[in-house]
Amino acid sequence: MGNSPRPHQAVDMITTLVPSTELEQRLLETPEIRAGLAWGNPRWGHPEGSVGAHVAALLALIPDDDPLRDDLRVLALVHDAFKIAVRPGQRWSPDNDHAVLARRFTERFTADERLLAAIELHDEPYWIWRNAGAPADGHADVLDRIPDVELLARFVELDASTEGKDLSFLWWLRRELAVAGVSSTASMLPAGPGTMTDWEAVGTAAIGKYVVC
Repeated sequence: MGNSPRPHQAVDMITTLVPSTELEQRLLETPEIRAGLAWGNPRWGHPEGSVGAHVAALLALIPDDDPLRDDLRVLALVHDAFKIAVRPGQRWSPDNDHAVLARRFTERFTADERLLAAIELHDEPYWIWRNAGAPADGHADVLDRIPDVELLARFVELDASTEGKDLSFLWWLRRELAVAGVSSTASMLPAGPGTMTDWEAVGTAAIGKYVVC
């Protein structure tokens, strides 16, 4: 099958992803996370292939002295691990949503609603940008549901900063967060070569070019 992992892939990912906390260790010991990290081949938005390779790229971007380091690392480990369980030919439902499934799994390990909400809603900003025409105040509903807006903003920005992602989404996200009064205090966004207007024009032309999944 197109996205079936090679037999050695899961072992490689667990060897590469060295846990830094007890929670990370417990997560990485589960068969669900191991299988989820091994899933995936190169595709639009994810030229690195497996979920584990994507996670490794995210972890490498988180500074050791980042105040949100532990939280961001947990989000990185879990956020896409349940794409393996999604049934592409079936309609969307909470039972067929990788982010909802990831939240339910993580509830076995923590009751921290900051983490759980960020896991469940990490793809919502991209969905709004791509599918809802990027409406003004499009993030209002999402922000209302998030107990730690900075954590979600930081992770969404981190997740969209790796190879193959569309930078026009990142610039739109930064603009929307600024309008909402939310600041990402340790932005990993590269400096743009032009004005915001230039990037908005790029975003209009680029919609549909990449699929972030």
